[in-house]
Amino acid sequence: MDKIIVEGGRPLTGEVNISGAKNAALPILVSSLLTDGLCTFSNVPNLKDIESIKLLLSHLGAKIETDGDVVKIDAGNIFNHEAPYDLVRKMRASILVLGPLVARLKKARVSLPGGCAIGARPINLHLKALACLGASIELKHGYVEAYAKQLKGAKIYLDIATVTGTENIMMAAVLAKGSTVIHNAAREPEIVALADVLNKMGADIRGAGTSEITIMGVSSLSPVSVSIIPDRIETGTFMVAAALTGGDVKISGCRPDHLEAVIHKLSLTGASIKIDGKNIRVKGKDNIASVDVKTLAYPGFPTDMQAQFMVLMSVARGLSLIFETVFENRFIHVGELKRMGADITIAGTAAMIKGVKMLSGAPVMASDLRASASLILAGLVAHGTTEINRVYHLDRGYESLEKKFARLGAAIKRI
Repeated sequence: MDKIIVEGGRPLTGEVNISGAKNAALPILVSSLLTDGLCTFSNVPNLKDIESIKLLLSHLGAKIETDGDVVKIDAGNIFNHEAPYDLVRKMRASILVLGPLVARLKKARVSLPGGCAIGARPINLHLKALACLGASIELKHGYVEAYAKQLKGAKIYLDIATVTGTENIMMAAVLAKGSTVIHNAAREPEIVALADVLNKMGADIRGAGTSEITIMGVSSLSPVSVSIIPDRIETGTFMVAAALTGGDVKISGCRPDHLEAVIHKLSLTGASIKIDGKNIRVKGKDNIASVDVKTLAYPGFPTDMQAQFMVLMSVARGLSLIFETVFENRFIHVGELKRMGADITIAGTAAMIKGVKMLSGAPVMASDLRASASLILAGLVAHGTTEINRVYHLDRGYESLEKKFARLGAAIKRI
């Protein structure tokens, strides 16, 4: 099993280019199921989760070709309505095929999904929404079975602004008869990206990026050629890394407008942040100021940046508080950071961090995707050697992260 070794103490300098966003690419690749022809997607990141969704789409009958960051999918002859356990269990986003299969094939049998161990993340909101659209839903033997002769538009009220739930509903509703309104819809940039792609296919979606999305159903959709938006979490991770190591990093090909909360909080720590179009330059300072953070749904501070920001606060001066309001199990990385000398106290959904002068390299184990990145960041600033185990989590969401850090001057390698 792979592990990553980091020798800390080197400031990061240079330029890094941001890959396509995993959380945008997954639903956009799945949206090809709604079309009858060849879709071309560029700037697709090379990740384990992307490979998983391609395997699933192939199983459903789609023809897939990959050339570098370009993925071509022809779903004109999909014939299989079942997403089996072996293909779904590794990744929660696999549930995204449910809506398109019911809309296109009138039926779906999808295994209940797995994914990172950061909370329950139930799919009941997806199922309730599909039922509102007229689907018959049953749970049998670990599978969701859904049927609908014709989905019909409806008003849907989400108790929680779920991202994958909003995406699943949008993809089901585009081929439904009549108008669908999603109230309390998720507002993330990935939602907007999916809506833009669906609209380019011929859908009629309005309000994406707001809490109310209206979808007017159409009879069919056409293939498209589109590029995946840059990954805002990868961007934020490199921003924190530059500030953490006292470095000077230009982050190219990103979307600063997707990171306003992160930019604001990071600037309060004393880091110098300059934005030039699609580029962000971050310079770190010797004395990092403590800043409190509360994770929220977009446009608030993203839960996917909480672990990375906690590492920064671990070496900041004074006390800081981090409140996790999105996922209930997202402080698992704290135990590993404490092994490296961090002074962190957990009380329910709050973490109190007392900054220390220096972290110490140690063998650590990653528990989930973002925890993996946070442990690498800790290793970059720690004294001595840090060995990060179970980095297969990292490969689910970061493209060649250790290679990108190495090009910025980090002493890092995968073995």
